[in-house]
Amino acid sequence: MTEGSLDAPVRHPLAWDDPDFTDPDKIDAELRRVFDICHGCRRCFNLCDSFPRLFDLIDESESGELDSVESKDFKPVVDACTLCDLCFMTKCPYVPPHEFDLDFPHLMLRYRYAEFKKQGAAFADRQLTETDRNGRLAGMMPGLANWANREGNSLTRPLLEKTLDVHHEAALPKFHGRTFKARAAAAPPQVNREAPAFGRKAVLYATCFANYNNPSIGTATQAVLARNGVETRVEYPRCCGMPHLEQGDIERVAEHAREVSRALVPLVDEGYHIVALVPSCALMLKFEWPLILPEDENIKKLSAATRDVTEYVVEIAKNEGLADGLKPLDGKVALHLACHARAQNMGAKAAEMLRLIPDAKLDVIERCSGHGGSWGVKKEFFDIALKVGKPVARQAKKAEPTYLSSECPLAGMHIVQGMERLGDGPAPVQESRHPIELFAMAYGLA
Repeated sequence: MTEGSLDAPVRHPLAWDDPDFTDPDKIDAELRRVFDICHGCRRCFNLCDSFPRLFDLIDESESGELDSVESKDFKPVVDACTLCDLCFMTKCPYVPPHEFDLDFPHLMLRYRYAEFKKQGAAFADRQLTETDRNGRLAGMMPGLANWANREGNSLTRPLLEKTLDVHHEAALPKFHGRTFKARAAAAPPQVNREAPAFGRKAVLYATCFANYNNPSIGTATQAVLARNGVETRVEYPRCCGMPHLEQGDIERVAEHAREVSRALVPLVDEGYHIVALVPSCALMLKFEWPLILPEDENIKKLSAATRDVTEYVVEIAKNEGLADGLKPLDGKVALHLACHARAQNMGAKAAEMLRLIPDAKLDVIERCSGHGGSWGVKKEFFDIALKVGKPVARQAKKAEPTYLSSECPLAGMHIVQGMERLGDGPAPVQESRHPIELFAMAYGLA
């Protein structure tokens, strides 16, 4: 038996419509097979809270082995998985095509899907995952919504904790009255026809976060691409479904995938690339959707045409060359590489992109922030999320950066909050910016 493989990792399609996929006995057998291998390896002990929970569960059992652990005790291990994919992509030597055929995150997803099919999602989870509805409603009265969500609001945050299980101290994203899509329609940028990349066309898939919570990610992307001669249009049929995937609602994800792909594939046929503004969404379009709907030709075509925003800028730089005008930033950047960017298996594109800025000073952080989407704001997991992200916060604070940047906006907020709680002085920065926002600043476009 050999450890690891010389072949590139591969992932199997999710057979979620096969009755065996939700068979409790088959799931339990697979959990025991995988957990026993993980117990003997333990390479992932410091990635997230799932593995310490698993190893403690086994070590504290009667025999010190998996055979004396009851199956009902597996649930906390599953609940602690944030589906960051780092174990599969960066640590596990036994992923397929190795004969052990381990895919820990997708096994956790299988367990959650079976659980979801049996009992549905909890009320709080159902509300938190309705990102489009929440964004539209909050956008009607953003001042009130942001006041209610504000940390330290002693009137509303305890109520939010009681009704939606959101920890009263967790930092929450702001909402805007004008979506990115509305802003782009009102003031489209002038395309630089003299740029080397003139002739490229890109659809910016707005994503729920950039559309409702941080439109500046979108406006910065549009400005940078226009400077580089790229014609852009903004589309947002609906959310990619990542929040539903986290809850195990694979059927809902498939519904989103079909609708979004039907809307975007005609534009792919017209020669547009699809550029996703947040790495979780790029990961869904490029990798998760094809594994959920492997026979859907629209999904295949959309996957091949999709780029992460930093990946797309680097692609332009390597193929046509960038437009002139980049100037040095006024200080150092602590750059966090988001888990869902790393899971795209494209390399550290955010770091590559920022190094295109003259005299760039980067301190790159390659570790999970601990946030994990809605997982990290929940009452049950908030303190654990801060603990998992503490090494990232410590490294970011030690760098004493002028700017903190993360491809994942939620991770960036979480890192700032982690720095504030280290207890050795104030955080050097009070907010995180997406790398494309810094790139726009270097072009003088922000």
